[in-house]
Amino acid sequence: MDSLADLDARIAGCAACPRLVAWRDEVARTKRAAFADWTYWGRPVPGFGPGDARLLIIGLAPAAHGGNRTGRMFTGDRSGDVLYQALYDVGLASQPTSVRADDGLELYGVRVTAPVHCAPPANKPTPGERDTCRSWLVQELRLLRPTLRTVVLLGAFGWQAALPAFAEAGWTVPRPRPAFGHGARARLSAPGDAQGPGGAEGSGGLDLFGCFHVSQRNTFTGRLTPAMLREVLRTAATAAGLPCRT
Repeated sequence: MDSLADLDARIAGCAACPRLVAWRDEVARTKRAAFADWTYWGRPVPGFGPGDARLLIIGLAPAAHGGNRTGRMFTGDRSGDVLYQALYDVGLASQPTSVRADDGLELYGVRVTAPVHCAPPANKPTPGERDTCRSWLVQELRLLRPTLRTVVLLGAFGWQAALPAFAEAGWTVPRPRPAFGHGARARLSAPGDAQGPGGAEGSGGLDLFGCFHVSQRNTFTGRLTPAMLREVLRTAATAAGLPCRT
């Protein structure tokens, strides 16, 4: 791929996983009563954010009535409400809400993506679907590599699904593989990387930060609070050299 725009267009046309294709089509056809007047996107959802992002956020997959409806990652669902509010609070987004793809939201130095680009039944992709979709993440990482310095991984699924993609994209994943946890941090080196932790300019290395997923299960129970999310985002943004609000 020559550009993220090319990649996004290819992702949006993917039909590689029959179960996911059938599910996303069914959801888009039957809709939810609250969105009966919407024309659902009903396709794979590409990443969202600038092509020179220094910080990448990796989730799980689009929500059936969120990204699968709006066509933009974490847009139109409760998880997105929490994530984009936090990004706005720390100065990485132009507005605190993410309602629809044409609502004017901009991200500053940040891109949002997922290891699985189609909404899965019960929010649970199969291992085969995860692995089939990995090539898209690998290509996205390669395109972002010139500027990318830090990654926030939301949830154990995102962490575990992304590690092989980082390796395929050219970074060295430590052995044994680093374990996921909220606040976990791991350094991936690149060929010729002599820098230590911190994502120094030009080092080629990458700092990973673990964060509980912004799912309703976590945010409604207090397992993940807005303050916890803001702290991870600030730490990752600072490591990436992005200005942010304290």
